[in-house]
Amino acid sequence: MAKEIFMPKLSSTMEVGTLLQWFKNEGDAVEVGEPLFEIMTDKINIEVESYEEGILLKKYFEEDDEVPINHVVGYIGEAGEQVPDTPPGESGVAKEQEDASDSRQPQTEDLAQQGITETTTQEVENEPAQTAETAEKLRATPAARRVAREESVTLAEVPGSGPNGRIHQGDVMAFASSNAAPTATPLAKKVAEAEGVDLNAVTGTGSRGKIYRADVEGAKQPLSANASTPAATGGKRVKMEGIRKVVAQRMLQSKTTAPHVTLTTEVDMTETIELRKKLLGSIEQQTGFRVSYTEMIMKAVATSLKLHPNVNVSLEGNEIVYRDEINLGLAVAADNGLLVPVVKNADQKGLSALTAECKRLGKAARENKLKPDEMAGGTFTVSNLGMYAIDAFTPVINQPESAILGVGRINEKPVGVNGAIELRPMMVLSLSFDHRVIDGAPAAAFLTDLKEALEEPFKLLI
Repeated sequence: MAKEIFMPKLSSTMEVGTLLQWFKNEGDAVEVGEPLFEIMTDKINIEVESYEEGILLKKYFEEDDEVPINHVVGYIGEAGEQVPDTPPGESGVAKEQEDASDSRQPQTEDLAQQGITETTTQEVENEPAQTAETAEKLRATPAARRVAREESVTLAEVPGSGPNGRIHQGDVMAFASSNAAPTATPLAKKVAEAEGVDLNAVTGTGSRGKIYRADVEGAKQPLSANASTPAATGGKRVKMEGIRKVVAQRMLQSKTTAPHVTLTTEVDMTETIELRKKLLGSIEQQTGFRVSYTEMIMKAVATSLKLHPNVNVSLEGNEIVYRDEINLGLAVAADNGLLVPVVKNADQKGLSALTAECKRLGKAARENKLKPDEMAGGTFTVSNLGMYAIDAFTPVINQPESAILGVGRINEKPVGVNGAIELRPMMVLSLSFDHRVIDGAPAAAFLTDLKEALEEPFKLLI
């Protein structure tokens, strides 16, 4: 019997995967464990291996197609087996998992056939516009009922695709998508009402098309008198997709949900430069890598965060979460976007270990070989543009974190030292933080201690 190949769910936030390439063609033999295709999701590339052996009978999607999780992308089986000509949609594997979770309620099917409810009284009360009598006659998986409550969908209106008309999660989501009014943030609704903008005419950039304030403001921009057509019609057009699309969505979400405040300070890097020179040989001999200013700054950041746990925080709902671990994200520029691998427990690593880990993660990021767990769990991010002719910039917070440090170049400048003017190697640090959870004074104290750690770096070795 032909076996389904489906789009796997590789992270809690994954909803779709972009199919980058197939490693096999229809008619090719496939062994268990062989890479079948490569996908991109959550800003990383992953090769998906086969769990079956046989012949690749069908491929339903091509390169650059976006496929929802758990949907069938192809079939493996014996030569000559018949499979559907068109994609069947959600994988039976996913449906079996839903049915398995449903079967944890004893004799659910029998009870439903006898007219006895499958749900608790609380579930029936929470389903919108639905009576207990109607709910008793409905057959739906727990996942379908949960999504119906979240999307305010009346289950009685949803056609079920399962056995005997049972409603699955995918049925509810498809119904919600086809009947949904535009969703918008409260601020977006307020701006739309004030400016007289029809939300139905606004394209949302958030998850599932959610509309943000920036979307409304962009929709209300009037055309100039002679701007009935674009001023320039030439030029290359590239569809925003993959990593670029994910970065755009996250940056917009961060800027529109978190009130950014940025503090800057200048650091005299004289002592850090001298310490690096002294450590270069021993660290390279131990790790095979040359320690850079990035690793020394990361070490100083981790040490300072231990002194200021109120900066190492996240906002979850109405709760401020003080993180137990100091996991530093390191912004890396790849060919097709910005990636942020995470150095776990950075405060527990010496400069040698920190150097080796940063080099390894940076290489994996540039080669698009990061694993999902290598990009998860960050509590604070460092973005270093010191290799460019940039003195200072305002970085955007990498949510769900609440702060990010921007690092500029080291540049000789005249400064006052003990009543005399000297040329000193100066560097600007820019700390952007979410003012909902971090106040100005604690942020300033953290930045001050970070400056001191870089100006007296021998303390990092204690």
